[in-house]
Amino acid sequence: MKNIKTILVAGAGTMGQGIAQVFAQAGYHAFLFDVQPEFIQRGLQNIDQSLAALVTKGKISKEDAVAIASRIKGTETVDVPADLVVEAIVEDAEAKRKLFAAIEKVVSPSAIITSNTSSIPITQLASSLRHPERFAGLHFFNPATVMKLVEIISGAATDPQVVEKLQHVVKSLGKVSVIASDAPGFIVNRVARHYYVEALKLVEEGVASHEQIDQLLRASGFKMGAFELMDLIGIDINFSVTSSLYNGFHQEPRFRPSRVQQQKVLAGHLGKKSGRGFYDYGKS
Repeated sequence: MKNIKTILVAGAGTMGQGIAQVFAQAGYHAFLFDVQPEFIQRGLQNIDQSLAALVTKGKISKEDAVAIASRIKGTETVDVPADLVVEAIVEDAEAKRKLFAAIEKVVSPSAIITSNTSSIPITQLASSLRHPERFAGLHFFNPATVMKLVEIISGAATDPQVVEKLQHVVKSLGKVSVIASDAPGFIVNRVARHYYVEALKLVEEGVASHEQIDQLLRASGFKMGAFELMDLIGIDINFSVTSSLYNGFHQEPRFRPSRVQQQKVLAGHLGKKSGRGFYDYGKS
């Protein structure tokens, strides 16, 4: 299996931007793909701003920032010379499968293909691929530039050598990998789901406001309250993950999605990225 030098990050949203930056900072060359050119440009601009912030904090030099940015290129096609693909699009199984089918047609036969899915079974995503043995889950956490943990998930057909290679890649990024079984929510999202679900139930039942709950959670030692974190992650993404776990566990009541969260999604109040979620971020 050849050495990994070039990455294709498919999806120029918040996670895709962060993942591309993480790889570039570690010396890899990264292509940032999206079907919407304006998303690519916005993603590259956000990466530049992120690097500028690191310069201001004295964590990297201006020269380092320029070098890192030069290793990230925007692309409107998946037909690029990538050794590793990291998919980071919307949390929708059908959309992901369509993208993987397009990628598999043009990517190198030796390339590893991965998904940054938070909860969709890897075996399910790999089922339509011609070579499911080179497919795995590579789940980063938001913000990818800060969070150290990366889950590596094997599907039923994943080659053990692919997992081993991904472990080396994660280590080269300065992050910590954990091998997770292909179960709904994997490890972290299954454990953390109730941080959100129970907080939403309290609001739904009128026990307390979301501001009060966040204040209490921060006072208990958490860096961010549940509603602040949902706004950061994206309420739509958080709702999709909860729905995925709920269905993955055959409508287990403890994973039931919240009507409060669903209403936010229907209203387009998705959190920081839309300017409004549980909190108002002052954007139009």
